[in-house]
Amino acid sequence: MPSWRILIARLLGWTTVTQSATRELGKRGEDAAAKRLRSRGYRIIERNAVVPMGEADIVAEAPDGRTVVIVEVKSRRRSPGQPLRSAVTPPEASITRRKRAKLTSIARHLARANGWIDRPVRIDVVAVEFADEIQEPEIRHHEGVI
Repeated sequence: MPSWRILIARLLGWTTVTQSATRELGKRGEDAAAKRLRSRGYRIIERNAVVPMGEADIVAEAPDGRTVVIVEVKSRRRSPGQPLRSAVTPPEASITRRKRAKLTSIARHLARANGWIDRPVRIDVVAVEFADEIQEPEIRHHEGVI
């Protein structure tokens, strides 16, 4: 059953973003982030690692071969004609205090479950902004932000 907001938007003729479109954008963003990480020497261990408290978008090993990196990917599509990093909130700004706590909990769980107690574990954020379907996205990698 659609929410009342979607019903009102449809009645008023407003366009809405469907969940499938949002999932597709997220997958494209994760693919772009994984490609960028690999090109920078990271080894992808797992994608979409599900644990009881949530999901890690990407789990990777840093180029140093020792550090385990939990990567949160945030993707956005900008409107046509709108410059990247415009007045619209950048994707990485959507990491709330609650999300940071959740990512920390996920990282602790993965470290315990995989025996990474003696290895450094950090949490990175990769922001992906898509200008359109043709251009390469703008990707910003923020290391150890959480």
